[in-house]
Amino acid sequence: MSNPRADYSSIVSRPPLYLPNGAKVAFWFILNVEEWDFSAKMARAVLPTPQGATVVPDVPNYSWHDYGMRVGFWRIKEVLDKYGIKATISLNGSVCNSYPEIVQAMVDSDWEIMGHGFIQKALPLEDDEAGVIGKTIDTIRDFSGTAPRGWMGPGLAETVETPDLLVEAGIEYVCDWVNDDQPYVLKTKTGRLVSMPYTVEMNDIPMYVVQNHRSPEMYERGKDHFDTLYREGAESARVMAIATHPYISGVPHRIKYLDMILDYITSHDDVVIWTGGQILDWYNESVRQDRPDTEKANI
Repeated sequence: MSNPRADYSSIVSRPPLYLPNGAKVAFWFILNVEEWDFSAKMARAVLPTPQGATVVPDVPNYSWHDYGMRVGFWRIKEVLDKYGIKATISLNGSVCNSYPEIVQAMVDSDWEIMGHGFIQKALPLEDDEAGVIGKTIDTIRDFSGTAPRGWMGPGLAETVETPDLLVEAGIEYVCDWVNDDQPYVLKTKTGRLVSMPYTVEMNDIPMYVVQNHRSPEMYERGKDHFDTLYREGAESARVMAIATHPYISGVPHRIKYLDMILDYITSHDDVVIWTGGQILDWYNESVRQDRPDTEKANI
């Protein structure tokens, strides 16, 4: 079965996209800020329990994540502030209640916040998916004063109904479909939804937790990744994402390499540093001006 949400479109045959002032790459930085339920099985684990037992509470693995909230988030924020980068936060709605100081720091920094479920639990495991989406959006809006425009499912997980439910809830872009270097329109029953280029390649979970790379991998891979998109972007603009988590990239032995790759990217003139919403606005305007039939063509 082919992709039911989008017709095939090769990047070499679609009409080109152009960024302002001849920029080649739109870069966005995503920080995933989550709450793990202390009274449940952990979302993931760094330390296996002896005899392979599942224990609740799981103190070491809960603490692994909680380090990110107590320390790692602030370490990453310092680096972002150094380069004037406005992050796009993928936020569990419950963080607004459990870690209000963190969310207030996002709001004060004028960072964009997108929905990421209410707590770190995959949407297919929820009994009321629409209810979870709505509760997440409402909680973020009530705290920050702004409803999220974007969404990323916990673990990028969706049900067959998720895109339709997101549009019904007012979401404009989604990050679960990691299959392109440019935005494109998804097919839904209920309205317009744009797939935003997210990443599992420049993502610290696969990089460090799954593939077990050494700390310099973020810089080394990131430089090669950026250089390719920068070269290709001379013909048609590309979008690059770096996705991080406070408890992974915010540790002392990795923060240096996050700093280095951000320094490298921001040192290039032909790059715009945007949030997800800014990329969405640019893409929507580009489509309206250059390709009025895009909605039908699903490009």
